[in-house]
Amino acid sequence: MISTLTAIGNEVPTRAGAGSGDDVPALDRGGYPVQPAHHGQPAQPALTGPRPLVSATVLNLLETARRGLAEAGAERDPGTRYIGAHLAALRAAAAIVAARGEPGTGSRRRRPRSVWELLPQVEPTLTEWAAFFAASAAKRAAAEAGLPRAATAREAEDLLRDAGTFLSVAERALGVDSQLQLPLRSAS
Repeated sequence: MISTLTAIGNEVPTRAGAGSGDDVPALDRGGYPVQPAHHGQPAQPALTGPRPLVSATVLNLLETARRGLAEAGAERDPGTRYIGAHLAALRAAAAIVAARGEPGTGSRRRRPRSVWELLPQVEPTLTEWAAFFAASAAKRAAAEAGLPRAATAREAEDLLRDAGTFLSVAERALGVDSQLQLPLRSAS
């Protein structure tokens, strides 16, 4: 039997895809991986403990945020570090908005809104975080435009630390174990 890792770090048994040659995890009705049946026993859930209540899209956003944060931490250029940290926070906020559902979505089309506008509506306890990162968006835009001294080394380091804290807060708000979301480190 071949196994693979899910987005949340659990090993999941796989079964051969129907004629495709690809390995596809066996899923229950809720879309969660299951252990294969053994000796006439019914299939069992592969996950132990409470099942995550978030979609694969939300988990992917959190994983991408965590990876982006690690990449930003490895950058030497303060502007690039600032951009990476801000984008990581943006993805963490997008995960919360995606999990909670955009407020006021109906048949009437509305103007596009920033995730920093939506975040306090779907998770009021994060209003201060939303204001903080919304205020730093102009500095990120300046850094993306290549303006010299758009962000100092100290500002980049502070934002990197704050984005890491925010990502942990977002994971807790969604009930996702941040330890399972850590990126894998290369052996180099």
